[in-house]
Amino acid sequence: MISVSAATLDAWLAAMAFPLARLLGMIGAAPLFSNGSVPVRVRLSLGLAIAVAVLPALPPMPSVAPGSGIGLAILAQQMLIGIGMGFVMRIVLAAVIMTGELIGLQMGLSFATFFDPQAGGQTAVMSQFLNLLASLLFLAVNGHLLMIDVLVRSFEWLPVSATPVHGGGWMVVARLGALLFSAGLLLALPLVATLLITNIAMGVLTRAAPQLNLFAIGFPVTLSAGFLVLLLSLDAFAPVLQHFFGLGFDAMAELAKSLR
Repeated sequence: MISVSAATLDAWLAAMAFPLARLLGMIGAAPLFSNGSVPVRVRLSLGLAIAVAVLPALPPMPSVAPGSGIGLAILAQQMLIGIGMGFVMRIVLAAVIMTGELIGLQMGLSFATFFDPQAGGQTAVMSQFLNLLASLLFLAVNGHLLMIDVLVRSFEWLPVSATPVHGGGWMVVARLGALLFSAGLLLALPLVATLLITNIAMGVLTRAAPQLNLFAIGFPVTLSAGFLVLLLSLDAFAPVLQHFFGLGFDAMAELAKSLR
């Protein structure tokens, strides 16, 4: 007859609950996984499946009962670590959304918005287009699998323990926030520069021929120039985004190592 003691049962629960908390935290905050169209049951099932698959390769878990005070503190800490690592990649894709906002504003499409259930508000059409393009590219380069790989490796860089994490490690997330503005501006810079030159040319043309109706010809010219530059720059869009994705994965690893 097989007998299971309370200590053995606590060890089994800890071996499953602590990694699962970090995995679910990342799934709940990372792009694509946290999409509102993905049911909660699917996210939970995915977290359980990944936890069961990687459990044999993980370092030993602390012998702490998950239901105790220390165990609950460890669970909260692991959930926070997972959320932080997922939020890092969300910042990278947020830069693409900012690019769409800048492009739409310069092209005169800032009024073209629709309700986005994921964002919970009005989203510019150009932002949604570039976000979908970046999401498809993220899937094409297996970014979702790389996120899971970095998270699994984080258990080696930052083992599960009752020791509080180093607070200075969260500065990695704060520094990465600067990427949102710099990357968004760099991605939109070719189109912004082109439209600036177009507007200057329209201003000179209006001064030379005052009888021209600037409001009648300015919007079609600006819109056409914006779409043309966007079409020509799409070929260079993928390599730049791959570089930003790499920065995001490096930041996830740096966050895990800095929290130790």
